[in-house]
Amino acid sequence: MKNRQIPEDELRIVGKRYYGRWLSAILVLLGVAGMAHSMFENPRFEWRVIADNFTEASILQGVLMTLQLTIISVVLGFFFGTILALMRLSSNPVLSAVSWAYTWFFRGVPMLVQLFLWYNIAALYPTLSVSLPGVGELWSVQSNTLISPFTAAVFALVMHQSAYAAEIVRAGIQSVNQGQIEAARALGYRPAQIFRHTILPQAMRAILPPAGNEVIGQLKTTAVVSVISLQDVLFSAQIIYQRTYEVIPLLLVATLWYLLMTSVLSVGQYYVERYFSRGHGRREPPALFTFLSRLKKPILKGASDG
Repeated sequence: MKNRQIPEDELRIVGKRYYGRWLSAILVLLGVAGMAHSMFENPRFEWRVIADNFTEASILQGVLMTLQLTIISVVLGFFFGTILALMRLSSNPVLSAVSWAYTWFFRGVPMLVQLFLWYNIAALYPTLSVSLPGVGELWSVQSNTLISPFTAAVFALVMHQSAYAAEIVRAGIQSVNQGQIEAARALGYRPAQIFRHTILPQAMRAILPPAGNEVIGQLKTTAVVSVISLQDVLFSAQIIYQRTYEVIPLLLVATLWYLLMTSVLSVGQYYVERYFSRGHGRREPPALFTFLSRLKKPILKGASDG
């Protein structure tokens, strides 16, 4: 028999069933539920101690120190990183070589080693001074007086950050189409105007995603300052658990604060990236809604009679 044509009123939209997706989702949810049950039912986590110490004065002081170090190192790091990136892209071989050497050194030396070097700089230079030939010494200071734990941490974090920021900015600048720069030159723009109005706005789309990750990474990197007794979140937690011997709860307090701060930075990164990417392609919805919308896709299905 010939297949009969199905009337339009008999056509209906049904959802395609993705059994593998549902099965994997159920298994993951069971695993997450098991972990959550284990965490909340295990008395050794001591959630009461965590709640009591979460807003303790020294912990909050450590949070402020962590944020202060992060802001200073990121702002100064990207400022000097931009200068290093422009030096690296310069046609001057001396500037390009110096920028490359700086980036090579500070990316190659671990952050903890850099921190110890700055903290012990007095062993190399006990006294820092400024002198002029024929005039003599104009200014002098003991290195131990000038380089405090906070100053050593700032120097180490800024130099470490600027080396990575230089590569991020350089990659962003190189992502701009050369035709855009030539068009700006044809319009009579000066080099500074070309950089400000043509290169930078387009480079920001390539710079922001890795820069946002670098900011979050820098916030976590500040935890190394605890080894020189600078009171950040981790050191504040260590001071308390050395007195109370409640090691795990206090480490979890520090963990929760780091998660909270990085979450806020992640939200800020999302909105900043969305602002600079406006007008360039379709804006994707958040990943969670994308996942939920794809669990059940409608398809047009009809039946035929033989």
